[in-house]
Amino acid sequence: MTRKIILASAALLSLGITGAAHAQNGTVTGTAGGAVTGAIVGGPVGAVVGGAVGAVAGTAIDPPPERVVTYVQQAPMPAEPVVVEQEVVVGKPLPQTVVLQQIPDDPTYAYAVVNERRVIVNPQNYTVVRVLD
Repeated sequence: MTRKIILASAALLSLGITGAAHAQNGTVTGTAGGAVTGAIVGGPVGAVVGGAVGAVAGTAIDPPPERVVTYVQQAPMPAEPVVVEQEVVVGKPLPQTVVLQQIPDDPTYAYAVVNERRVIVNPQNYTVVRVLD
């Protein structure tokens, strides 16, 4: 039984992370999908584990609203370029040394231009939520 739950949790986590980048309501979608899949594989205990795993995966990378994307696309480039050695990808944090620019109409997101790419981040943990090309 424990083996089934562990396998179900791993499968849910991989499925949840893949779908999280495209879901507007990531937490709700992740929780519901994880609970259903967990219940099928592991019964009631699997539903609880699957729901928890799905919720975590669903909240990891909620995409920013279109108005935030538009604001960042139209913002002027900074005078000083910011270069970091690490690859800038969705789900990974930027170094805390990167200065973030606040988005006036939505304080839940901020942005920076890093390695000549505009990135939208969660200002509380510096995690990249979208890279604009």
